[in-house]
Amino acid sequence: MPTTTTFVLVPGYWLGGWAWDAVAERLRDDGFVADAITLPGLDDHSPSETTEITLDDHVAAVVAAVHRADGRVVLVGHSGAGAVVSGAVDQAHEVIDDLVFVDSGPVADGVAQAPDLPSSVRAITLPPWPELEEQGSSLDGLDADALGRFRERAVPHPAAVARQPLALSDTARRAVPVTVVCASYSAQQIREMSEAGHPWFEELAQYESVRLVDLPTGHWPMWSRPQELADELREVVARHPAGD
Repeated sequence: MPTTTTFVLVPGYWLGGWAWDAVAERLRDDGFVADAITLPGLDDHSPSETTEITLDDHVAAVVAAVHRADGRVVLVGHSGAGAVVSGAVDQAHEVIDDLVFVDSGPVADGVAQAPDLPSSVRAITLPPWPELEEQGSSLDGLDADALGRFRERAVPHPAAVARQPLALSDTARRAVPVTVVCASYSAQQIREMSEAGHPWFEELAQYESVRLVDLPTGHWPMWSRPQELADELREVVARHPAGD
């Protein structure tokens, strides 16, 4: 009997599970289970409810998702969710078969994404497009309609999540095979940054099995190239058949 494969899809900042709709549909059409989750505090437009939500809360939500998943589990994190899935694989590596970072990478112990963010900031709103690109998030491949949907559905991200340092304790997480889908940075650029000990990719060099895949586009390939991203996720399963 074929083994079920569940993709647990975790979106980055400002996004709910809806961000994965186009990719999830393609995976389901091929018989996979796609669980696109919405992290705590990102299911409405009320930042007042997000004040106390922490990185620990986001990690706990993903750990719960991988534990309820059927069959083999492929955990996928986009962008800022790199910290969340890094925390989840630390706690639940025994039930995660593959780890995929989409234009992201594993975060090291003790690292916070925005440690200097003032405590008075309760939620991080989606910046204007020019500011977002200045911060390094390419909008390549997104037309006016896609940008409009993004702006309309974006939810302020809990600021405490960005301020909290990631706490990791189990180096066994590094035995889980990693695939990095390289969109706004090339595989060569990420390889060089990892080898140089760049803080964004220092932890990547600690994993035992790392595969870098080029998918040149902007920072949101689930919108700009959903078919190709789904193909790359299917390839993760094909490269590591159940039981390997």
